[in-house]
Parts: sequence; C-alpha cells; structure tokens
Amino acid sequence: MHTESSIVWGMLFGAIGFGYFMYGRKQSRTVPLLCGIGLFVAPWIVTGTWLLVAAGAILMALPFFIRD
Repeated sequence: MHTESSIVWGMLFGAIGFGYFMYGRKQSRTVPLLCGIGLFVAPWIVTGTWLLVAAGAILMALPFFIRD
C-alpha cells in the first residue's frame, strides 16, 4: 500500500528518471540510461517511503561517480 508521500516521491523520481533516460539514450551513455530505468521502476518495487528516498538518491548519484 502506498501513502501520499511515497506517491509524490515516486512521481518526482519518475520525472528525474525520464530526464536521465533521455540523456543516456541521446548521448549513448549506459549508466544514466540504466539509472533512469531504475528510477522508473523503483517506486513499483520499493514499498517504504524512506527506502524509496534512499534508493532514488543512490540512483541519482550513481552517474556522477561511475563514468562510462
């Protein structure tokens, strides 16, 4: 069951994930592409709000630390 806050976080991470996905696809970069897909899917898999925020923060930070 999703709370209002997890729905809002999911929408935010989905929008950011869309940007990562489009950037990764246009620039042919694997890490932003996969992180964008991960940000799309994370709200469906992760049930707790704090876990969703942690997973989203990690997925958003990965392209800055892992270069391809």
